[in-house]
Amino acid sequence: MKCPFCGCVDTKVLDSRPNEDRSAIRRRRECTRCEKRFTTYEKIETIPLIVIKKDNNREAYDRTKIEKGVLRACYKRPVSAARLEQLIDNIENDVYSLGSAEVKSTQIGEIVMDRLKEVDQVAYVRFASVYREFKDINTFIDEIKKLSK
Repeated sequence: MKCPFCGCVDTKVLDSRPNEDRSAIRRRRECTRCEKRFTTYEKIETIPLIVIKKDNNREAYDRTKIEKGVLRACYKRPVSAARLEQLIDNIENDVYSLGSAEVKSTQIGEIVMDRLKEVDQVAYVRFASVYREFKDINTFIDEIKKLSK
């Protein structure tokens, strides 16, 4: 493992343990040259996932797209960084648990909205407004009424 501080490839593992949901191994490492410590995560390599977009184009699954959407929806909301990471991990696990090599982007969007609804309702409405392409204030009001029930 290459040290992120000095680039040395000689590091030692100080501690290993599963993360909270046991989907990865967390390793605490120390560089033998600069002696700085850092954390790495080891995850199971999964089969490549293809996302079918609304226009029927296909592209490789990209976790960073989910991260960007969730971070944008949760901007200035009282959601901790640890909770955001857990949320994104849960969304990704849900996507992979669909058990298909190809997944529609609409399925991913619905999973994101379901998970966001559990975490922060304002973030949910923000995400839904972009994902469902709200056209006017009445669409917002309808979605908020659904949440109120």
